[in-house]
Amino acid sequence: MTDSKLIGVSRRNLLGVFAAATVVAAPTYTNAFGLLRGAGDIRRIRMYSGRTGESLDTIYWIEGEYIPEVMKEINYFMRDWRTNDATRVDMRTIDIMAASHRLMDVSEPYMLLSGYRSPKTNAMLRSRSSGVARNSLHMTGQAADLRLKSRSVGQMAKAAAACASGGVGKYSRSNFVHMDCGPVRNWGG
Repeated sequence: MTDSKLIGVSRRNLLGVFAAATVVAAPTYTNAFGLLRGAGDIRRIRMYSGRTGESLDTIYWIEGEYIPEVMKEINYFMRDWRTNDATRVDMRTIDIMAASHRLMDVSEPYMLLSGYRSPKTNAMLRSRSSGVARNSLHMTGQAADLRLKSRSVGQMAKAAAACASGGVGKYSRSNFVHMDCGPVRNWGG
């Protein structure tokens, strides 16, 4: 018999390879933390972008550790589609999104409207709308604007607020919810 430790195979390595293979094989690319504790050994995020046509359905956390290769894929997926600039997305934001998704008990992926925003994009959006913050957490990779067809803005906001881990903005007229890992606060209608 062969000892699996001697040939460099462990359960953690095998799960990491599986998760990385899941991302590569795909045709496209948290106190939420308390809600995710006891949720098993994995965390998963599902999103698509109507702007780029890309989708993402991946396990990004296994047995208490984020998977660096998958986090790079998430960073790229959540890039500023207008400038193609990307940044390191704060893992707490991903955890809040995943915990909220889990609370809503939905299989539909989020539609990502806005993840990272370059300062140039944020300034342009701010010139068009008073609802865009000058120092938006989008510019630091700490926020996402999301939509679900199967859930209302109110339902999404309640799930995000239940995480008690950051900001939750309801934009009912535009049909999306803002989630971030900044100070706990709520706004919008």
